[in-house]
Amino acid sequence: MQSGSFLDHVKIYITAGKGGDGCMSFRREKFIEFGGPNGGCGGKGGDVIIQAESNLTTLLELAYNPHIEAQGGEKGGTYNKTGRGGEDKIVLVPLGTLIYKDGQLLGDMTHQGQQLIVARGGMGGRGNQSFKTRNNTCPHFAELGQPGEEVTLILELKVLADLGLVGFPNAGKSTFLTAISSARPKIADYPFTTLNPNLGITMHKGTSFATADIPGIIEGASEGKGLGHQFLKHIERTRVLLHLVDPDGFEDMDAVQSAKVIEQELKQFDKELAKKPRIIVVNKADLPSAQKAYEQLKKKYKKHTVMLMSAATGQGVKQVLDEVVKILSVTPVPVLEPEKPQTALHKVEPIFSIHRDEEGVLHITGKKIDEFIAMTNFTQAEAVARLRGIFKKIGLEKALLKAGVQDGEPLVAGGREFEWNGSFDNEAPENPEHAGYKRRETKAERLAKRADRRKSKRAEE
Repeated sequence: MQSGSFLDHVKIYITAGKGGDGCMSFRREKFIEFGGPNGGCGGKGGDVIIQAESNLTTLLELAYNPHIEAQGGEKGGTYNKTGRGGEDKIVLVPLGTLIYKDGQLLGDMTHQGQQLIVARGGMGGRGNQSFKTRNNTCPHFAELGQPGEEVTLILELKVLADLGLVGFPNAGKSTFLTAISSARPKIADYPFTTLNPNLGITMHKGTSFATADIPGIIEGASEGKGLGHQFLKHIERTRVLLHLVDPDGFEDMDAVQSAKVIEQELKQFDKELAKKPRIIVVNKADLPSAQKAYEQLKKKYKKHTVMLMSAATGQGVKQVLDEVVKILSVTPVPVLEPEKPQTALHKVEPIFSIHRDEEGVLHITGKKIDEFIAMTNFTQAEAVARLRGIFKKIGLEKALLKAGVQDGEPLVAGGREFEWNGSFDNEAPENPEHAGYKRRETKAERLAKRADRRKSKRAEE
């Protein structure tokens, strides 16, 4: 529902921060023969956090800026320095905001300062120091940062207020809100003056409470007629209802009939609404028909408090506020529980899956596969060799052979295209000098070279 400056339903696109890349570096110090690797890890990417804020009343800001991204982590440094983590992105929403992902409720923001992490930042890539082992004392590769999570969310706002004003159009709700608060809704003498809920803060006898002017309800609103569902959902979270009645009724209904219709619409939309404390107030006491309507409603609704006032002239407004404060004092603030989410089904996803598209191209999919590829620096030969070793260990090679892969056939995985060369071996590439890779000499080779130098020196002498 959008009009003017109010908006209660919006779709946003969230991207958490990418982790910083790991660093590949080596110590070079005087008088130290073997320096070794000292590349640090990258910093963690920032999370995206939704936070409830009582000063906000609409989701309009997010409608104008639906794409939200957290800061990425910084790259690791030399001497094992870890990169700085990215700052978290705080997204402010009004109290009463429901957060949905893929149709499932993630959170219900009902308290000031309440936070919910909706997307986590990627971990920083490991530097080459992290890969040092007794069998590989001088690794020449480092990881790239892990991508941050990407999610699409639906935010829905249900207004939180102490007092909710209900009634047919032109019952005087906007005029009453103007009289008791600094809120200034548009007021005119025609149906459906208010198209959006308006909020106002009232201070009366030392008690402060929030009042929501709910747009006019029509007959059939509970079934979705007009904008019924969008209007009625905002009443669900009010503590007390103030039902304003026009003494001349609405259209072809008199005051009693119009009050009964509103009562039925509330019950049909949600039975809990009928259980809320409700004050029935005949407005426009300055009209000749007001006193008669007041007497009829008082006789009809003996279990409810029925009052008479004129929001335009101020007659009886103080007495109505006295009654509101009285009822609010004995009506506890409800502990709002979030709507029951759908049952979450936790499935064990395979590490990878293989399928051919319509053109016969083999595609390798899987969250872990995408992560392995995204964190591999393909300009570093050892990093590529490590990726091949991972693929071999997880059984991808056997699965591809079973799927009928042929030599030279292209494979698509993680947004990249590869060419099958017969196996995912973990041997050094044909060009060992490529991308800084240099195979370490064995002890036998070093001894042989030393012997050759001695022979050459003796021959010269």
